[in-house]
Amino acid sequence: MEKSAVNERMLEALRCFLDGGKVTWEDGMSAEDWKDFFSLCQYHQILPMIYDTVYGCPAFATFPQQEVQAVKGQVIRQVMIQSRKTEEFLILYKELLRAGLTPVVVKGIICRNMYREPDYRCSGDEDVLIPKEQFGKCHDIFLANSMKPLNPDKDPEAEGEVPYYKERGALHIELHKELFASESEAYGDLNELFAGVFDRMIQEEIGGVKIYTMSHTDHLFYLILHAFKHFLHSGFGIRQVCDIVLYAESYGADIDWEYILEKCRGIHADVFAASLFDIGRKELNFNPEKACWPESWSSMETDSADLLEDLLAGGVFGDSSMSRKHSSNITLQAITEDKKGKKAGASLLHSLFPDRRYMEKKYAYLKEYPFLLPAAWASRIRKYLKETKQTSRNDARESIEIGNHRVDLMKKYKIIQ
Repeated sequence: MEKSAVNERMLEALRCFLDGGKVTWEDGMSAEDWKDFFSLCQYHQILPMIYDTVYGCPAFATFPQQEVQAVKGQVIRQVMIQSRKTEEFLILYKELLRAGLTPVVVKGIICRNMYREPDYRCSGDEDVLIPKEQFGKCHDIFLANSMKPLNPDKDPEAEGEVPYYKERGALHIELHKELFASESEAYGDLNELFAGVFDRMIQEEIGGVKIYTMSHTDHLFYLILHAFKHFLHSGFGIRQVCDIVLYAESYGADIDWEYILEKCRGIHADVFAASLFDIGRKELNFNPEKACWPESWSSMETDSADLLEDLLAGGVFGDSSMSRKHSSNITLQAITEDKKGKKAGASLLHSLFPDRRYMEKKYAYLKEYPFLLPAAWASRIRKYLKETKQTSRNDARESIEIGNHRVDLMKKYKIIQ
């Protein structure tokens, strides 16, 4: 079966899950096709949802029982771990509330709550936005509840985002003081679009716990811009589109659609955003009427085919290959140049020699010793060459090809002017 056919099968199964149905495939899938199919689902972190939809169809009989058990084991583990993460998170969150804090939860558990089987929509971590003045107290409560900083050598007070993991537990949390990395020239200014977010926060009840989250307009806008940010890097997957269209259908009546469109236009993300909903309509049975989707959105001319192809190839966070991940240096540089009024392009230099701000993320010593940037570049190139030897899917030429193609995509969707 061709790759495009496997993609189509995955999308069909995903539609069925969202609609509460099952696929009825009679044939057309060999054992090898099933392997490719489930690998693709795993790339997009939707394996439990898809397995639930396909395991009973007649065509599933062509998949060897040993392989079935392996996939089933993966699904059971993922769902059990997610259930444990959710339980651990709610326990910790109640401690934050008792301390009088107002941690705003985004994505994660809020999005899972919209699915008919919440734990089938697995999350790597929970994202929590905290007012800067509450960070210290929140950090202390995390430590008192066995949450450890993932990067203990870094000063948490100096970071905009601090990741934690639960010792002898399953929970991972990214604690944010800002929604986007402010040091990024490509998208750091997106934080300005969420000024006053804590003044507009609301509460949702999940598992008997009142959880602070963003207003429905802010939250949908953030889901769109989170996908946008990943698109500027190396891509995002179909699960993010699911989250966006489900959120729109769930809370559309409370969403200020004109506000979101105006703000998207201001950052050249309007065609991109409209294309996400176009994918939703064509592939995920997005219901515009249920979402109160206005004519100002539906009348926009979109061609989402290339965007769909890119996100299917990229996996959940555009990390389907190291070459693709490395290509983000090219796309981010192109965005930065475009913002400065320069001609956006792609080159090997951008891939191998990113600017200091980008390098500081991996080589923290550059913040204190910026003159060591050439040494960091040399270290990066050595690592790059080592990775190239370990996999045939990672080389400079492929990174350039992917980067060039994705810069062209950004021009097509009018992100780059």
